[in-house]
Amino acid sequence: MVRRTGSDRSRADEGVSSGRELRLVSGDGYSGWEALYRDNVTWVYALMFGKVGNRPDAEDLTAEVFTVALKPLRISASVPEVRAYLRATARTVLAGYWRTRMGREITTIDDDFADDPPDEVSDGRAELRARAVLEQLSGNYRRILELRFLQGLSVKDSAQDLGVSVANAKVLQHRALQMAARLNEGGAR
Repeated sequence: MVRRTGSDRSRADEGVSSGRELRLVSGDGYSGWEALYRDNVTWVYALMFGKVGNRPDAEDLTAEVFTVALKPLRISASVPEVRAYLRATARTVLAGYWRTRMGREITTIDDDFADDPPDEVSDGRAELRARAVLEQLSGNYRRILELRFLQGLSVKDSAQDLGVSVANAKVLQHRALQMAARLNEGGAR
């Protein structure tokens, strides 16, 4: 038996001895899938909204996370285990989203995301300005930006729609973005 002095006990109670802050994490599981969903849907949605920036995609991705997790996730798992699994599933779902949507893979999820998504505030000026800039672009420049960013097509699909090579589509997109930036700067002054 190890005897602790009063100062040892108070330091251990405060978490000072290990140099880390101690937190109480419930090891209890969920009573069912509905309870699991209700407890986790808000933070999963907030995470997805923070990564994609729009409600429709965030809602779809949140649903996909729970759909993917439904079969392999044990309902008897503890709350921390469920959250860790949902976080890993969210990372995989996001990677797939960015790979198909933008042709890039982003798989990092920071621990400092908000529990609630920010309110979407749009007075319509940005959309009107974007449309005005698009209207000033010539044929293929306008079309590549519409395909890539408004319709969300991949470079390959956009190239096929335009009837050009993938390399040509990348060059068109690059030049169109440069021209759009110049037009936007000119119009914003």
